[in-house]
Amino acid sequence: MINKVILVGNVGLDPEVRTLETGVKVARVRLATSERIFNRQTNESTEHTEWHTVTLWRGLAEVVDKYVRKGSQIYIEGRLRSREWERDGVKHYTTEIVADDMKLLGRRPEGAPQQAAYQQPQQPAYQQTQQPTYQQPQQPAYQQTPQQPAYQSIPQPEAPFVPAEDPDDLPF
Repeated sequence: MINKVILVGNVGLDPEVRTLETGVKVARVRLATSERIFNRQTNESTEHTEWHTVTLWRGLAEVVDKYVRKGSQIYIEGRLRSREWERDGVKHYTTEIVADDMKLLGRRPEGAPQQAAYQQPQQPAYQQTQQPTYQQPQQPAYQQTPQQPAYQSIPQPEAPFVPAEDPDDLPF
């Protein structure tokens, strides 16, 4: 399954940056994205602005705290996260973007370092165990030797797929 969001927009308000009791920084940014919609019947175009709430953690929150202000143009990669909570007997719902990557776009502010982009580490700091990664085994290019028959009724898992000479003779 894939849950991926990519946004390029302008920050509408100065970011809210907090430090939790555990010392972890978290930032919340309101990001505006705009698109032009052309009406062929009236020959007019209108602009539609969508507002997004972006949450950034740890290192990304530190970069936001130092360099992002109202009006900054940023690139965000992240994932959608929906939450619900109850306050005073009323259920509230929100959908936000949890950022995995952020890049500062546009002009660099005075005094900013040459590279002002930060990518969130792939594995959160709180996760102690390494998850195993799967790598495709390396197989040599297919070579037919005299010991191997040209046709095998049951394919061996080690042997790569060899297409038939006739392209219309598909194996499925």
